[in-house]
Amino acid sequence: VMLLAGMVGASLVFGVLLADYSHTRLVQVVQGTAVAAVLLNGLAMWKQEPRNSLRVKQAAPRESFAVHWQRFASQPQVKRFLFAVGLGTAAFNMQDVILEPYGGEIMKLGVSATTQLTALMAGGALLAFALAARTLARGGDPQRVAAVGVLFGLAGFSAVIFAEPVDAPSLFRIGATLIGFGGGFFAVGTLSAAMALEGHGMNGLVLGAWGAVQATCAGVAVALGGALRDLVSHAATAGWLGEALQSPATGYAAVYHLELAMLFATLIVLGPLVRRGSIVKQPPSSPRFGLAEFPG
Repeated sequence: VMLLAGMVGASLVFGVLLADYSHTRLVQVVQGTAVAAVLLNGLAMWKQEPRNSLRVKQAAPRESFAVHWQRFASQPQVKRFLFAVGLGTAAFNMQDVILEPYGGEIMKLGVSATTQLTALMAGGALLAFALAARTLARGGDPQRVAAVGVLFGLAGFSAVIFAEPVDAPSLFRIGATLIGFGGGFFAVGTLSAAMALEGHGMNGLVLGAWGAVQATCAGVAVALGGALRDLVSHAATAGWLGEALQSPATGYAAVYHLELAMLFATLIVLGPLVRRGSIVKQPPSSPRFGLAEFPG
């Protein structure tokens, strides 16, 4: 939530600062952001983990990570669940570095307007967090919550794709908001499903696996999305794909269509988990969803 709140606030500030755009102003904004990031991270880490030599001397022997992982991965449907997390995360994040260039190059939005797209996506995700928490607090199935997020993502990417041929910047903004909303629903749903797994004393490993899969797939997807956009755009503008596709928008559309296909694949992977319910054990009563739900 704090990450998204920071993105919303920073995007709005950047939009104001870059309204009167110049290259010098852009460099100044980037420099100021870097200084603020260093200061905030230094403040966050200050005295978080004080030295304690006794803890090192008294450390008990531990089983290897491989043993823990084998025990965790042997549970029913765990691998399918992690595959769904990775596939869905990649689908939502592949557009991360091309959404604003798409708004500027294809939709002809100004620098300030494209910067505000990040605020729209983050705001949609924050709203999704609140609604997903409310659904889960009422006993909703986390896997279904994640699937609902995928459906919103399908609508969002479709809106972004159709915004270019009909020249509708408002539709483009709606699509960006829906992508953030769907991604938020998907993240909360899969995280809740991970928290509900039978940890057998390995709750840290369960959440660590969810975070590692999500972070790795998001990073790889961002890199692949940018590279694919460049390759397809070069082929299209060079005329290799035919006269009908000889447009810079073709590269962006290729990435968005691939993300649509990946979202459909995510629904296919999630389907058996929702139907069988073999991976999640719902508690008998869950009056609230919040920090108290995280394993200690």
